[in-house]
Amino acid sequence: MEILGINNLWLFVISGIILNVLPGPDSLYIVGRTGMQGFRAGSVAALGIGTGTIFHVFMAAFGLSAILATSAMAFTLLKIVGAIYLLYMGLSMLFSRSARQGDGAGGIEAAALPRDIPLGKIYWQGFLTNVLNPKVALFFLAFVPQFIDPAAQYKALSFIVLGLIFNINGMLWCHFLAFLTTVGSRRIQQSQHVTRWLTRLGGALFTYFGLRLAVSSQ
Repeated sequence: MEILGINNLWLFVISGIILNVLPGPDSLYIVGRTGMQGFRAGSVAALGIGTGTIFHVFMAAFGLSAILATSAMAFTLLKIVGAIYLLYMGLSMLFSRSARQGDGAGGIEAAALPRDIPLGKIYWQGFLTNVLNPKVALFFLAFVPQFIDPAAQYKALSFIVLGLIFNINGMLWCHFLAFLTTVGSRRIQQSQHVTRWLTRLGGALFTYFGLRLAVSSQ
């Protein structure tokens, strides 16, 4: 990778894997969709998130993320939109019928409602969950350049290569997470009580992430 001016690639890969494993809104969305609709839905959610990551990579590579780092107005605007979206998803889960319905036949039918979400919608929800978080853009702007030689001739290309490596590792982890969730969900699907509380927990966490983003500073 010396021709691209990339330094300590091994350290970048290890650091990226650790950062991908840390829980956040993206991981939560993948687990939630997988638990509701199975591995295929979790995979589609992961691909939507991966597309959002690529968007951030190219933004940062060509300097567009610098706008978020230097413009308080741009950062605040995107932060507000992202926070509203996360809060919307969280509150929708908290007040959904599947979270409120009691045990019995009605509860089983209500818990099955989220399974009707089409894969296309899951993809775009995953994409928006990632894209509307300005801290993802600032993360790439702050993290990736540390592994690029200041004297590199094609810094944008080096940035894109590192971003794609990060995203590939992230997609591997996300699909592994979806697989683990699929295996685990088979054991709890028969318990509507557990499903109901998992929906509430997911809604609470999305609401937390939304509030945390709303009060975050540039």
